[in-house]
Amino acid sequence: MKNLLKSIGPAIVVAAVVLGPGSILTSSKVGASFGLLGVPVIICSTILMIAMVALAARIGVVYEGSPCDELAARLGRPVAIAIGAILFTLIAFFQSSNNIALIGGLEPMFGNEPLSLGAKCALLLAVNGLLITSLYKLRNLYGSVEQFMKLLVGLMALAFLINFLVIFSQPRGYEPVASVESRDWIPLLGMIATTFSVAGAFYQAYLVKEKGWGLGEARKGVLDSMVSISILGLTTCIILVTAWRCFHSHPDAVTLASVGDVARQLEPLFGSAAKIIFCTGILAGALSSFLVNAMIGGTVMSDGLGKGYRLEDRWPLHLTTVALLVGMLVGMAALAKEGSTVLLITLAQAFTVIGIPALALALVYLGTRKDLKGERKVPKPILGLAVLGFLVSCVLACLTARKVWDKFYPPDKSVAWSSDQPEKKSAMG
Repeated sequence: MKNLLKSIGPAIVVAAVVLGPGSILTSSKVGASFGLLGVPVIICSTILMIAMVALAARIGVVYEGSPCDELAARLGRPVAIAIGAILFTLIAFFQSSNNIALIGGLEPMFGNEPLSLGAKCALLLAVNGLLITSLYKLRNLYGSVEQFMKLLVGLMALAFLINFLVIFSQPRGYEPVASVESRDWIPLLGMIATTFSVAGAFYQAYLVKEKGWGLGEARKGVLDSMVSISILGLTTCIILVTAWRCFHSHPDAVTLASVGDVARQLEPLFGSAAKIIFCTGILAGALSSFLVNAMIGGTVMSDGLGKGYRLEDRWPLHLTTVALLVGMLVGMAALAKEGSTVLLITLAQAFTVIGIPALALALVYLGTRKDLKGERKVPKPILGLAVLGFLVSCVLACLTARKVWDKFYPPDKSVAWSSDQPEKKSAMG
């Protein structure tokens, strides 16, 4: 066990970013709507994520320069800037979901009445202000973040595992029915985005440099990726299967429109306190990815601009602050509009899929250069899976774009509705 814990390094930071509130909520929704059909999706996504993180770690140790510096040297600075801008934009969407989830975790602790918009904004300002202050005050920022991520990921995984065992030790609380509500594919795409997160994998190249790893730690990088990302995949599977047991084929057709609805999966273990406990987990998930997620956007954007990538440099810190502020403002704008919290978060997660093909292609490009010879060469299995991951990301981007478009601009069925079901239309007013 001691050696296993020692093998966990930079990739646990990536896993903590990915295992955020979006992953918890989307996997719960997929378990409720698709049941066990979501498990193979998680397994495949985890395998692709392990390969992509391992590839990024390899790139981090075999190249003297950073990923964006290497791209700039080979393809020109505009390409590096474009990669930084793409990732920064994805981070803004992802960060907005963290802000929304933060409110979802804090709100139940202030009573049963929903907080006003002003109170929600004040909470977000306080939390983001605290994180920005910590960003500039912590001397060993990477070391502090890595230790904190290990603790949070471990506690979240343990809590969901215990609840999983309790639920399956008791009889099911309802009789499954043949059919439930129509399936929503956006949570499934969002779950894939949070498990197979190329944006998080891309940052692994920077984390191994921050850790001080060199070519001698290349094998350690593969083991780190396998252990850390497997923890991510296993925890996501546990959450999905728990939601399947609690909600799938439920006679009341559970929609999981709020964090409180999703929290019902913890009732077998925690009873009436389930909502508070689950919201605490959502809060922990948000905090685990809150700062590091913004650091990804700030660091890579700074590197793309040629302003440095080390955490002791000022530009990465300044741009991380910008990422925090942008995510907060987008989150506030989303909270100002009425709608399902879970829907807002899953939409934000699904949007992140659209930009990942460019990041995946950048990693594959750097991993296939002819000057990587001998021990610097990327192993073929890792490279092959990474190429497959790039192709999968392209398919996901197309599917996500279409599903999100249909969500906001559904096909006009008013004519068919009025002619085929006039009585139902009038009954609904």
